[in-house]
Amino acid sequence: MNKIKEFITEKIQFFRHKNLHLFFAFVLTMSVIISSQNFFFQRVIENGISKKDVIAQKTITVVDTKRTDQHKKEVSQGIEPILTQTEDNFIKENLDTLEKSVNKIREKDASIQTKTEELKILFDIQNKQKKDNLVNYLLWADDRELQSVFNKTKWTLDNILLNGISESDVQKNNINAIIQKNISPNIPKNQSAIISTLLEQIIVPNLVVDEMATEIAKRNAQNAVRPYEVTFKKGEKIVFEGEPVTQLKRDALRKAGYNFFELNYIGFLGIFLLITLSSIIFLQYEKSFEKKYTESNHLKITAVLTLFTALVAVVLPTGFSPYILPMPAFIIIMAIFTNPRIAFFAATLLLGVLTIGLYYRIEFVTAFILLNTVAMITVSKINYSKRFDLILAGIQISGAGLLIVLCIYMLDKLLIDVDGMLILRDALLIFINGILSGIVALGTLPLLEKMFNITTPYSLAELADHNQPLLKRLQFEAPGTYHHSLMVANLSEAAAEAIGANPILARVGAFYHDIGKLKRPLFFVENQSYFGIENPHTKLNPRLSKMVITSHPKDGVDIAKEYKLPAVIQNFILQHHGDGLASYFYNQAIIEEGAENVKEEQFRYVGPKPNMKETAILMIADAVESAVRSLKSPTNEEIEAVIEKIVQERLRDGQFSDSPLTLKDIKIIKTTFNRILRGMQHNRIKYQEANLAQEFDKNKINVSFDKDLEEKIKKLENKQNDND
Repeated sequence: MNKIKEFITEKIQFFRHKNLHLFFAFVLTMSVIISSQNFFFQRVIENGISKKDVIAQKTITVVDTKRTDQHKKEVSQGIEPILTQTEDNFIKENLDTLEKSVNKIREKDASIQTKTEELKILFDIQNKQKKDNLVNYLLWADDRELQSVFNKTKWTLDNILLNGISESDVQKNNINAIIQKNISPNIPKNQSAIISTLLEQIIVPNLVVDEMATEIAKRNAQNAVRPYEVTFKKGEKIVFEGEPVTQLKRDALRKAGYNFFELNYIGFLGIFLLITLSSIIFLQYEKSFEKKYTESNHLKITAVLTLFTALVAVVLPTGFSPYILPMPAFIIIMAIFTNPRIAFFAATLLLGVLTIGLYYRIEFVTAFILLNTVAMITVSKINYSKRFDLILAGIQISGAGLLIVLCIYMLDKLLIDVDGMLILRDALLIFINGILSGIVALGTLPLLEKMFNITTPYSLAELADHNQPLLKRLQFEAPGTYHHSLMVANLSEAAAEAIGANPILARVGAFYHDIGKLKRPLFFVENQSYFGIENPHTKLNPRLSKMVITSHPKDGVDIAKEYKLPAVIQNFILQHHGDGLASYFYNQAIIEEGAENVKEEQFRYVGPKPNMKETAILMIADAVESAVRSLKSPTNEEIEAVIEKIVQERLRDGQFSDSPLTLKDIKIIKTTFNRILRGMQHNRIKYQEANLAQEFDKNKINVSFDKDLEEKIKKLENKQNDND
């Protein structure tokens, strides 16, 4: 009972959602699109009667399906059942049994009357005279003559079974005629009568109808029937006002651009309810399994792509193959903006609605379910750093579609004679469909990204280009911050990949997380050493320094908006410090003002805390990289201790309380950071001038190590160390 209440409450909350009007607008628009094929028809016909004259605007040839079907039915009924012979040994065994029974009665030590009665019981013969003649012959014939009769009976039976006896022969009482036809003319007349009577007792049909062969023969005969065609020339009237519209006229109207499906209000309501149910199922799926895509523009782009695909399906010319329907393009684009699972689920629901609304054949539905599965798997393996991979994905989908259609038609050909041109047309269309899907996806992605303000892996790959104006500016105006961001990006990407987060997003977010420092680059220590200036914070009080330092996330968001960076990147800028404590300036303030005059809240960042795995990873990577860089030639143990200390501080401070990171994720992140930082802090070999001179001597190169050359070598060595 409680579960029912929870379900009802949940649905009430859903229907109170602020976007409820958008939901019903989508459902209504989709219903109108699916039903639009029927509106033209309603303007011409009412209750099966034409409301006006309709003139053919072009020459139209229509198959008279009623006459054609009637002719096919007549041809099918005229096909004789195909018979196949069954095992007939049991019939011969019956004759042997009958012979043994007769001999046994003859040899019995009993009276003639008893033997006569037993022989009469042995044979089920309605004609009394015929029965008496047979019994008297079997009773009084000598053994040699009787054996001859039975041998001739067996020979005749073999001939009869060889030709076969059907149920029809039994129903038409043709058994006696068949027996007489197969009895040898040399047999005496009295024996011929006995043989005929014996065979009538044991013969049963040995030919049965082969249902499958008969059905195939009927179908082939039907397919061979040439359709009856009726031609309406340009300018001729297809229907007259007030004329009852037959099936032939309906087909002609459809060829003229009208649809012959008559949709009333109940039909429209059915389509509306079907689309409503499908939409609720999709939303429930996202809420249960893909929650992060429910509160964003992703639902809007899903709705637009769905409406566009349905519109294409409706406007396809009458009789045109639906294999050109852009379902692969739908999946590719949806997968890029969401993920392949959502794309496949949405495509399956859409295919179900179109199948019911547009009366698609089961072969088409099966082909596209298989093709959608292939598209989902193919898109999941795309390398988003290469846009041409979309074209390659389209080619792979084309090959799979071609194979699927050919397999379906190969199975159809086993039962019916399929037109070769039809196979070629559908195979070619689905092949073109796949290739066009990749091209369409590639061409529309930038437009859709701008329209719906959604960041895709492709736009992230573009933002990762170091020639981006903002990154170039960071490189020249705050080189220390730029180098720090590169190191943090490497750490974040590796950790995100290790825990199954989005490595591309983590890397790009790390590139831009400190762009707020561009406003006052010289107030940050990593840039001071580069420009060789004194730390300005030595002349400021801790509170003012704290304001300068903690303002860089907000300054970064202002710069990000100026350069039109996506909202998801702005999250990295705002959240990479969370609402953590600026501990250095906090402690300085305590020293200068006293602990009783300083509150922690006054020295915290404004937040918010990280709410994604990627931003939480960035918070750790940012702090760890800075801390390890401040150490001089740290050991592996020191690196591990620094990482552990920083993570524990953030955990105790509750900085990960809003993020989906688990303790297992944090453990993996620490291990990943430890491995990468050990590589970054590797020991370098110190080359002395004497060692270099010895190496040159070994190679018989005369070099004079004067003072200028020594200075050049030192500069090269230092430069190499800096690059490392």
